[in-house]
Amino acid sequence: MLIASLRRVRVVLFFGFLSAMACLPVRGETWAEKLGYPSGKRVLILHADDIGMCYEANQAAKAYLTAGHIQSAALMAPCPWYNEMADWYKEHPDFDVGMHLAMNSEWKWYRWGPVAGRDKVPGMVDKEGFLWRGVIDTASHAKPEEIEAEIRAQVDRAIAKGTRPGHIDTHMGTLYARLDFTKAYLKVAEEYHIPAMVVEQSPAVTEKFKKQGYPITEESIKVLAAYKLPKLDDFNSTTEGKTYEDKKEKFFALVRSLSPGLNEIIFHPSVLSETLKAITGTWQQRAWEAQMFADPEVHAFFEREGVLFTNWKEIMTRFDAKNPVGDGKSP
Repeated sequence: MLIASLRRVRVVLFFGFLSAMACLPVRGETWAEKLGYPSGKRVLILHADDIGMCYEANQAAKAYLTAGHIQSAALMAPCPWYNEMADWYKEHPDFDVGMHLAMNSEWKWYRWGPVAGRDKVPGMVDKEGFLWRGVIDTASHAKPEEIEAEIRAQVDRAIAKGTRPGHIDTHMGTLYARLDFTKAYLKVAEEYHIPAMVVEQSPAVTEKFKKQGYPITEESIKVLAAYKLPKLDDFNSTTEGKTYEDKKEKFFALVRSLSPGLNEIIFHPSVLSETLKAITGTWQQRAWEAQMFADPEVHAFFEREGVLFTNWKEIMTRFDAKNPVGDGKSP
């Protein structure tokens, strides 16, 4: 009788312990820790977007990748200066140069069309035959199968040139505008075994991106959770500044605000020219961003902050070492 009572007490205590544990917040590993980076460290990718858009962007990316001032860049396959940068990447394959998947052509005069061909993705182009300028236009007109076809066409263009992308990401966030677009994006990433820019949907990250206008739902969170390749713990972009010094101070504040884990900060560096001024009204910010990442004060700041740097190729090397699958071959 006494033994039976003691057993009941132990059972009650055990399940009471489990219930109490269930109420405690669960602190899981960051992606940085999962991939073997030191615990508690801010691991950062400084990433240059819109490369291949114009020669000025290519000049900046080549200079800063070579100097080690940035870790990653992404090319836009539909753009006029894609081939020049792709040829450079072919000669420098150890750098992390990915694909900035462009489903839009946003500038007033400087435009481009789809790689897949206008006849294959008619819902993606405006009456002039260019990709829609705005995200909402693309989301309103394009079919998910057209989006997938264009993603594949852009990735295949890179592979056909002998320049396998180090990663893929999304220009203007368009591939997160609709869940069926996102599914196509993740599907291609997994099929080609090329990591997509995906952020782990922690409660804080989910709330942040909701405030930024992304259509995050329970279903989209489930889709991202099921994605099989590595993710970022957080993602940010540089903010505009009224002056170069103002922009730099805002960037320092952003880096200080980063939580431990795998972080990416994107920016759009370009060498200043009259052509750049004619293409985009953001020319001053882009020129300052190119200046900023070559600034010795910025380099000294990173050293003081103890930030670790990485890129998508190193991330995948670490991931594949921990998750060996098949023979490692992919398209």
